[in-house]
Amino acid sequence: MAGAIRPPSCALQRARHREPPGQDLVLMAGTVRRGGQIAWAGLKLGVAVLRLRRRAPDLLPAYVSTTLVGLGTTFVKLGQGLSLRWDLLPAPYRDALSRLHSDVPAFPADQARHMVEQAFGAPVDALFASFDDRPLAAASVAQIHPARMHDGRDVVVKITRPGIHAQVQADLRLLRRTMRVAQWVWPPLRRHRPLELVDELGAFLRDEIDMRHEAQNMRRMAKVLDALPGITQPHVVEPYASRDVLVQDRSHGTRLETAYGTAAAPALASALLDAYVHQLFGAGVFHADPHPGNLFFFDDGRLCLHDFGSIGVLDPASRLALGGMVEAIAADDAEGVLDAAIALGFFPPQVERRSHVREIHLILAEMASRPLAEWSIAEAIWRVARIGQGAGFRLPAHLLALIRTLFLVENTLRALDPDMDLLGTLSAQAADVMAIVDASRPARRPLAMRLARTARQLPQIATDLLRQAQLSDGRPAFSVHHHGLAPTHEALARTGNRLALALVTLGLYVSGSLLALHSTGPLLAGHLPWLSVIAFAGAALLSLRLVVAIGRSGHL
Repeated sequence: MAGAIRPPSCALQRARHREPPGQDLVLMAGTVRRGGQIAWAGLKLGVAVLRLRRRAPDLLPAYVSTTLVGLGTTFVKLGQGLSLRWDLLPAPYRDALSRLHSDVPAFPADQARHMVEQAFGAPVDALFASFDDRPLAAASVAQIHPARMHDGRDVVVKITRPGIHAQVQADLRLLRRTMRVAQWVWPPLRRHRPLELVDELGAFLRDEIDMRHEAQNMRRMAKVLDALPGITQPHVVEPYASRDVLVQDRSHGTRLETAYGTAAAPALASALLDAYVHQLFGAGVFHADPHPGNLFFFDDGRLCLHDFGSIGVLDPASRLALGGMVEAIAADDAEGVLDAAIALGFFPPQVERRSHVREIHLILAEMASRPLAEWSIAEAIWRVARIGQGAGFRLPAHLLALIRTLFLVENTLRALDPDMDLLGTLSAQAADVMAIVDASRPARRPLAMRLARTARQLPQIATDLLRQAQLSDGRPAFSVHHHGLAPTHEALARTGNRLALALVTLGLYVSGSLLALHSTGPLLAGHLPWLSVIAFAGAALLSLRLVVAIGRSGHL
């Protein structure tokens, strides 16, 4: 048709959406500037550590906290994640980092509305009967707006900050590069595996800023908590859960802290203990961040849990081991505690039992000397986990979540009921706890069915063995698994690296000498070639690094 308007060609569309010519340079300049900011903050922090660790070590946790706040949202959340690493940081640093927050103003309401509409593909007025443009709270990752559904239900809408995902990805890339440089400059840093730690904290942060992750946790916990009469939680308003926006029920409860010292506190403490006994030993899924700010209560005495960014999971074997450890601690059975610790994964099966049992006896004896109200099962488990561990000690994330949760629950229970005998209460419930664990274990198949299944697999197993023997000229192939050779492997790897570095150093010395003899290239001071100076300087630096590495190891 002659008068029809043609759609723009593909080439024209690409031209319209092409970035401005200087946009790449602007982005590159921003990345360099941000990288310089991170590196400069890290350098200042390192200087502060060297300056204050002897004269005023008490000031260092606050200095670390201030540095992370100055670096912005990503590092504030990374600091909060690092506070969960009980195996890496002393208590003052964990406390300082767990209280981290950045004063971030709320972003405009029109941006919030746009993100909601973009997430769910409909106007805000069509999604909600009412939507309050004034946020209830604004944090470094998201802000919360009250709203009402068309069915009259009060809800809150949690909206992540615009651009936070791109910012987090860029900051994590820069942090990894900074850590690579830092461990090259200071090799002892490598034993703490900083790149692995950055990856772990990065995964924690990505989950924190993804509302779908929290919604998934809420759905999973709802199956656990809805079955309990004394505890509840907000639920996801389906299907309104996307990466950037989450709609959930609005809770009108009161913060649990306001019940401290009141007549209702002992009953609330009992309800909280029962709820966590069920979560830890029965369901194997538990709310992993039960600090007082996430605990509320209603007038009818029910508890309400909030903030499901972090949950923990225990498989049936771990639940059984945890129950056995609590029972053994109560019975002052060091052998039983060690068996449970091995089953939980604190120690390898080939542990030197005599020394570990002796250490556990000392821990239990010291704990027994305290008043019953000061007994801490969480502290006992944590001290057992630390036995024989060196500077590189690192627990798996699920065990750290468990121990941190136990500490937080114990602290809240003591704040609610200072006279509670936690060990005596759990000892009295030991039989019930083990019954809950046994009842939660999946039903085993009948023995005859398992034997029949094994018999059906025998021909395939025999065929595979014969095929392996045929491929190996009639010789059967065996797999050998070894334990305890990791230190030897690391020592051999270090030796090989030092030999390679020594050869490179020797080559630089030889090259520098040959260049000096032949006076090749520009000369320094009229007789020494620049290339020779560079070769000698590089050789000297590598020699210094070799001397430092050998000196730190204590072996020539």
